[in-house]
Amino acid sequence: MIRSLNTVALCLFTALILSLAGCSKPEQIPGKPWHHTTEGYRNPVGSPQRNNWTDRLPWLLEKFTAFAFSSEKPVLPPTHTLPKTQVLEGLKSTASKNTVTWLGHMTALLRIDGKTILTDPWLTSHASPARPLGPKRYVPPALTVDELPPIDFVLISHSHFDHLDLPTIKTLPNRDRITAMVPLGLGIYFRDSGYGTVIELDWEKSSASKGIKFTALPVIHWSKRSLFANNDTLWAGWAIEGKSGARVYFGGDAEYGPVYADTAKRHGGFDIALLSIGAFLPRAVMHGAHCVPEDCLKIGHDLRAQTHVAMHWGTVKLGDDSPGQAIKRFRAGGKALGIADKNLWVMKIGETRILPKR
Repeated sequence: MIRSLNTVALCLFTALILSLAGCSKPEQIPGKPWHHTTEGYRNPVGSPQRNNWTDRLPWLLEKFTAFAFSSEKPVLPPTHTLPKTQVLEGLKSTASKNTVTWLGHMTALLRIDGKTILTDPWLTSHASPARPLGPKRYVPPALTVDELPPIDFVLISHSHFDHLDLPTIKTLPNRDRITAMVPLGLGIYFRDSGYGTVIELDWEKSSASKGIKFTALPVIHWSKRSLFANNDTLWAGWAIEGKSGARVYFGGDAEYGPVYADTAKRHGGFDIALLSIGAFLPRAVMHGAHCVPEDCLKIGHDLRAQTHVAMHWGTVKLGDDSPGQAIKRFRAGGKALGIADKNLWVMKIGETRILPKR
């Protein structure tokens, strides 16, 4: 069984190498914004560039199947995850408040002005198109699909399998009553899955629905969901605003660069920023796609967020960094920026907290 799976993995990886080797240089589409190109989309002007694929290849070859079959689990404190009874009680006791609940990785339940938003829902075991190959989570999600409260919105940052998980989005109940807010090119997955309303947004575009306003914001990352297509769909961060004035930034995955300070001039000022801080090592592979935790905090700081939440850690192994490294550097980065400890949130998986006000 393992031998046959490794053979499949090798074939898939060979195809991946060929697809990377065949990438051509994108050209600007006349009359379109900078990030629209003849080859798909690209990052904002001034963004750090990823290393050449040949520099990333040795690590990718080593890790492609290792993450799926390794039984090694990182050392985590026993309080890293809450018991199911506490998860459900936390949601119940704060039902009338604006809250955030961390379900694991970049999946959060946001309740704003009586509406419930589910971010980057990944509630299955593997982040992969070919299970059991691909990264396997070592901590289960805080809630299963059946245990979720009624969802009003699903919010997606980009196409990667740990952020857009088809088995999860296809099994959410009452999809005909859910509005999917997604970057350009990702709407098809939700229309095919029976979602009632699907809204695709370009960077700097907004849409208001059910009393909540969503604005797609530029971030530095990339997209890929098939072997022979790169950056064919857009990636985005999101400004989420309720009529009460609550403002949340959901960042998805991101690298640091000058775009966030520029974005703050038009959209800055958030009560809270949900930030991806994990999968940052080795830098030869992650540079240009995932920021180190100190720089992840700079994203929230540039956007003038008051409180910063550490996400995208302590759930699945996607890089060589450990959960302890991510949190240590997150806290050190906050200290360097002069952010008070009370505004640096390291939540337990399943924990619910009331959203602060600026």
